[in-house]
Amino acid sequence: MFDKTNLKGLGMLQEPVYVGISACLTGQNVRYDGGHKANDFCQNQLAKHVEYLPLCPEVGIGMAVPRPTIRLVGTPEETRAVVQKTGEDVTERLANFASVRTSQLDKLSGYVLCAKSPSCGMERVRLYNEESNANRKEGMGIFAARLRELYPALPMEEDGRLNDPALRENFVLRLYVYFEWKNLPQPITKRDLYQFHARHKLLLLAHNQPVYRALGKELAEQQELHEGFLTNYIFRLMRALTGPASRRDHTNVLQHVQGYFRKHIDSKQRTALANLILDYRKGTEPLAAPLTMMRHYLNLYPDAYLESQSYFQPYPDDLKLRYGL
Repeated sequence: MFDKTNLKGLGMLQEPVYVGISACLTGQNVRYDGGHKANDFCQNQLAKHVEYLPLCPEVGIGMAVPRPTIRLVGTPEETRAVVQKTGEDVTERLANFASVRTSQLDKLSGYVLCAKSPSCGMERVRLYNEESNANRKEGMGIFAARLRELYPALPMEEDGRLNDPALRENFVLRLYVYFEWKNLPQPITKRDLYQFHARHKLLLLAHNQPVYRALGKELAEQQELHEGFLTNYIFRLMRALTGPASRRDHTNVLQHVQGYFRKHIDSKQRTALANLILDYRKGTEPLAAPLTMMRHYLNLYPDAYLESQSYFQPYPDDLKLRYGL
């Protein structure tokens, strides 16, 4: 059977995949009201494949459970976190909670954050005026903002958005690409980076063709892989993968791959595969349908290039993430 362990570059899957997560999402009773926000996908599906680093910044800076609520005040450019009952400013302490834990955070390949939280919310957190209850959903949690500053390429997602099949699949996809990046042999050689870039060709073509080609061109022109180039490379690659690929772009990739099987399958099989791809394009079949057929043909007619492509198995199959696309 076609299996991830056969794919070039993923021998490091023996290494743990570390994922940061807001502790309340794992069922820990650490929220301001003494409760939790256990997330089913994180607890019962993704947890089978990753090791979590559960953190609660508010508890981490010494606040009690339960505790007075914190709210964000100011502007998106100058945001402060203030304890509503006492007026205590805890902005610096929440930001420093990330800064002093880099030895733990450095090993992470992704982070799941609690939505709407003044410490962990990624976006649309209520941001209050200094002197009133007037607010707008323009804030970002203090810890989350510091995390993004420290690790701009790190895949991050909120628990609520993981209920969307496309966003859930996209986050896990990015998680495993970044995991692979972090496990490249050090120091990274040009040969290793070429292989990494080539391995994710189809994945990138489905998300952002111009970025794939631009990064490949810059890599070819690079004499030495200095830290600045590598930092810029992975940031742009991860940004290109952010956001689900469209049906149109997936269809283009699938039709491109279809050409590899033409000499192996008969006209009836070619027609069936072509129709299945078009059914996916029209929305009557999930992405998993044409991919399953292609993986079947790849088992029958091995191709070293296609077998190296992360596009066919970017994450563990039992997550069944492409059944909802």
